[in-house]
Amino acid sequence: MYSSVRVRLTLWYSALLAVFLLVVALAGYFIFQRSAVQRTDADLGQLGDAFLVTLQDELKDQQESGGLAGAARQAILEHRFRDHWFAILDAQAEMVTSSPDLTASDSQKPVSLNRIDARKIQALLSAAGTQARAFRNVPGPRSAYRGFAERFTANGQSYTLLILRSLHTQEEMLGEIQATFAWLIPLAIFLAAAGGYFLARKSLEPVAAMSTQASRIGAANLRDRLSIRDTDDELGQLAQSFNLLLDRLERSFEQERRFMADASHELRTPVAILRGEAEVALSQPRRAEEYRESLAILLQEARRLAHIVEDLFTLTRADAGQYTIAPSNFYLEELVNDCLHSIRALALAKKITLAVEPIEECPILADEGLLRRMLLNLLDNAIKYTPEEGRITVTCRRQGDEYALSVSDTGTGIPGELQARIFERFFRADKARSRTDQNRGAGLGLAIARWVAEAHHGRLELSHSDSQGSVFTVFLRAASVPSLQPH
Repeated sequence: MYSSVRVRLTLWYSALLAVFLLVVALAGYFIFQRSAVQRTDADLGQLGDAFLVTLQDELKDQQESGGLAGAARQAILEHRFRDHWFAILDAQAEMVTSSPDLTASDSQKPVSLNRIDARKIQALLSAAGTQARAFRNVPGPRSAYRGFAERFTANGQSYTLLILRSLHTQEEMLGEIQATFAWLIPLAIFLAAAGGYFLARKSLEPVAAMSTQASRIGAANLRDRLSIRDTDDELGQLAQSFNLLLDRLERSFEQERRFMADASHELRTPVAILRGEAEVALSQPRRAEEYRESLAILLQEARRLAHIVEDLFTLTRADAGQYTIAPSNFYLEELVNDCLHSIRALALAKKITLAVEPIEECPILADEGLLRRMLLNLLDNAIKYTPEEGRITVTCRRQGDEYALSVSDTGTGIPGELQARIFERFFRADKARSRTDQNRGAGLGLAIARWVAEAHHGRLELSHSDSQGSVFTVFLRAASVPSLQPH
């Protein structure tokens, strides 16, 4: 149940809303309670002031007849309000006069003062002695009371006015507020949770639809794509990103299928030759010269097969990121001269002239073995596609922070529509360049050369190609590359 995003969103939303509503309810309740207490205190203070004014007036009228007690009784009668009780106490806290009984409300019976907590009354009187007027809550048998005490002087003596006001009505109001919150908050949470679940369900419907569509996409139907309702919202952008991922996967699968098909084709030819030549050699007794000729063919095809397998293994390790680069410091111009010396025999066989333009010192930090393989692949490719008595030229110059190493030939060039694919694996522009069967290759040399350049944070480009020849240029960083530092 909790694995559903819709349910989790609803629970989180409901929990946050519940906390918010509880905080608001508690804050509102305490603010209302505090306001009610402040209004009650203000009313008691005004009532006390009015009572004392009336008491002073009565004292002036009854100086000869009743004294303070009579004036207080008359003032109590004039200020007789529901839920209020008055008392006058002397300096020794002895009762001078008071209202007959306490009444919490019209529906309740009178409450005797003797049933009020005497300690609370005494605390209220003590507070009035230090503060001139004081307010305290006084618990009662049925409801609490708000007590007010104020010191005053009459006939040269100190007295204390005590007023108690029943809080029964206020408590009933606060109880109704609590009851309202008790059913209103759960109802609001329930309605919000239902609405939140509905909104989450509607909002996540596209995600569920995309999940269903994505689960149906496999290797057999990689051309299918997720439907997009709105390309501007987050879900639309997610669908677009997933579709782009499917595009990359489709291209990768296509390249993988083409790679496997091309590899199978390239491996099948030398294997078929090996098998056929061996069967012919063993079909009947032959002369020693015929056996040597068959063995020479077998050796040639075995070498070609080993070369293809080695190239495939190199590319596979490079794709998996498992090919370890071992950088060292050496001079690039020395590597060029060594490679030209190694390839010289192949060039002489076709009467091709190898030339190198003057090269300055080119110190570099790189994997010498990989760069040698890259340059030999470029030179071998140039020899294969250069006709007899042609020319191959190697140049190396510094351009800013890079070395530009170029291999140019005088071959027939590569057609413009094929130049973009020249670095693909197993690709051979057979129609663009003439070559003999003995010189045919697997079409992996340029792919490996480009990978070597990129592994050294450089690049390999086809700079120029037309009917006069082609130029391949490798750009390598002249400065030390931190990621290639020897350990």
